[in-house]
Amino acid sequence: MIIQLDSHISEAAQQAIEKHIKGLKYKITNVRTQRAHYLVAIGKADIDLRSIGQLPGILDIHQVSDDYQLVSRKWRVRPTVLDLGDGVRVGEGSLMLAAGPCSIESEAQMESIMQHLLDNDVRIMRGGVFKPRSSPYSFRGLGMDGLKLFHQMARARGIKIVTEVMQVSQVEEMHDYVDVFQVGARNTQNFNLLDALGGVDKPVLIKRGISGTIEELLSSAEYVFSGGNEKLVLCERGIRTFETASRNTLDLNAVPILKEKTHLPVIVDPSHGIGIRDYVPSMALAAVMAGADGIIYEAHEKPEEAASDGAQTLNFQESARLIRNLRKVYALRQELD
Repeated sequence: MIIQLDSHISEAAQQAIEKHIKGLKYKITNVRTQRAHYLVAIGKADIDLRSIGQLPGILDIHQVSDDYQLVSRKWRVRPTVLDLGDGVRVGEGSLMLAAGPCSIESEAQMESIMQHLLDNDVRIMRGGVFKPRSSPYSFRGLGMDGLKLFHQMARARGIKIVTEVMQVSQVEEMHDYVDVFQVGARNTQNFNLLDALGGVDKPVLIKRGISGTIEELLSSAEYVFSGGNEKLVLCERGIRTFETASRNTLDLNAVPILKEKTHLPVIVDPSHGIGIRDYVPSMALAAVMAGADGIIYEAHEKPEEAASDGAQTLNFQESARLIRNLRKVYALRQELD
């Protein structure tokens, strides 16, 4: 059960509400976010919502049966749309496009990619400065110095940046230099990190775990929301299956399922989803037709020289063609809707 409280509720009125709910054998969690104050009440007893809803200080009340309460679409029917500023939005009503390298490598590399994005009217750049790598000998990113330069160059060009945070200790030092924190597939169930991101007023993009279920992805988002941060984006990026013909299996089933289950924006990463450059555009277009709110993919001027993930990275010509086609397919989807 989710209870939204009046923003000006008195302490006495809130205590009365909590006492009433506890008397019904429900456990209460107070959740204060950027937008509202909620009580999340968990219990098994059948109750008449009207008996609670009439209590002073309550704006709204909903019964939600899902384990993930706050991210469920059962109580918030209107989808969440995030405003990143400068006219950049993520959610229903627009198609979010984000592109860039797996790893930030140099100033010259960032300059060329940012120009490519601007030439194609893309306002969000992805790029890692802290890279979780399977091998300890692989390139692991430029760290905070790289992030500060990334931020400086992006700001000068009106570009928003998405970059991965890997541990709790990085959240504070990265905060002023990112527009969207990314939680990578390997950290989707790093609950300490999710708790820490619940305390920041910055959007958080959560990727599905390598072998994670849809329910587990939603539960990860619930951790962040319950910590106080409503600014969330979910990302399907492929899961590990028995199939060996591609890097992962891009689960496009997840897109309509998530759109039904949650009010949060849902985007797709086809680069990691299939891991083969030639097939990335097809999967990206299919994801848009499946209902995705956006696409995040890897692009590099010379993928064969990329420090990481070159095999799944598009060159600028391929990227420009994909951007044009994504917008055409999105327009077609809107016509069909």
